[in-house]
Amino acid sequence: MFLDERLLTVRSGDGGDGLAAWRREARIPFGGPAGGDGGRGGDVVLIADPNMSTFGDMENVRQVRAEHGERGGPNCCHGRRGADRELGVPVGTTVYAAKSGRRLVDLVEPGQRYVVARGGRGGRGNARFATATVQAPTRYEEGRKGRIRSLRLELRLLADVGLIGLPNAGKSTLLRRISRATPRVADYPFTTLAPHLGIVELDPSTRFVVADLPGLVEGAHAGHGLGDRFLRHVERTRILVHLVDLEPLDGSDPVEAYRTIREELKAYGRGLADRPELLVATKVDLVAVDGQVPEDGPWREALSRLAAAADRGVIPISAATGAGVPVLLRHVAKVLAQAPPAPEVPAQLPDTPPA
Repeated sequence: MFLDERLLTVRSGDGGDGLAAWRREARIPFGGPAGGDGGRGGDVVLIADPNMSTFGDMENVRQVRAEHGERGGPNCCHGRRGADRELGVPVGTTVYAAKSGRRLVDLVEPGQRYVVARGGRGGRGNARFATATVQAPTRYEEGRKGRIRSLRLELRLLADVGLIGLPNAGKSTLLRRISRATPRVADYPFTTLAPHLGIVELDPSTRFVVADLPGLVEGAHAGHGLGDRFLRHVERTRILVHLVDLEPLDGSDPVEAYRTIREELKAYGRGLADRPELLVATKVDLVAVDGQVPEDGPWREALSRLAAAADRGVIPISAATGAGVPVLLRHVAKVLAQAPPAPEVPAQLPDTPPA
């Protein structure tokens, strides 16, 4: 199961109380104050774990608690510090305050750590309050309470290239062809129900990560189909590869298919429509005769109309046979070399009042 959202309550440990105690030893009638300080409460720490790909391992985790600090002891002994609670999350996790929607941290580097709730400070024992004029203080402090926070965790996949298009456009087949990823492939829409990542290596110095994203439909930005959940995964991609089926089985118009996806990117906003994009015509093997793609025919007309509507070049490929795929990968590497880094995620969740 692909889980990319979590609500989580975290609580750091309370600080231990200080102690009011007195030194009592033989032949020392005035031992003086000897109460120790309480131990600090444990922190709750989030760690970006490269071995996690979703929040599936956290499915049953609702609350995370760190250990409380121990009370101070006699003879000026300090209480033990509470143990921290460390929680692994997938790389690419953005942490928001659940109530205000304010972004707290973006965990994009493997091993990156963030203290999301710091433990309470331990209280001081009465030995801390002794002065030249107050030599027998009875005063001590209670430990500070730990912090309770409600968090919203959102996962946005980290990928260089995002494969987008209508359902059954050939995204999963292409990812299988160019990487070792094994997304589900079938001859009906919505076979991809979760994003998949694959690593493409053209040569020892040229590698990039490709994300196969579930097919978008008209109205995806408003919650239709599967795309409303997964459009945010496109936010981190540096470039888009837009796949359009030239010979759809339902007889739909490839130009309209292209325009549908472009409108969804514009409606979703956050700069997706302005991301560098390569336009790819897929499944040219379906028009092949005796294994050869004819020079002329309806598919060429559809290709020309698509290029005119998009006002850009179109790369024809067959992910099933591999035809045109090397050309596509060279174009991807070239565009990536000039593309800007992935943009930052929103500083605040949408439709959330400021803190």
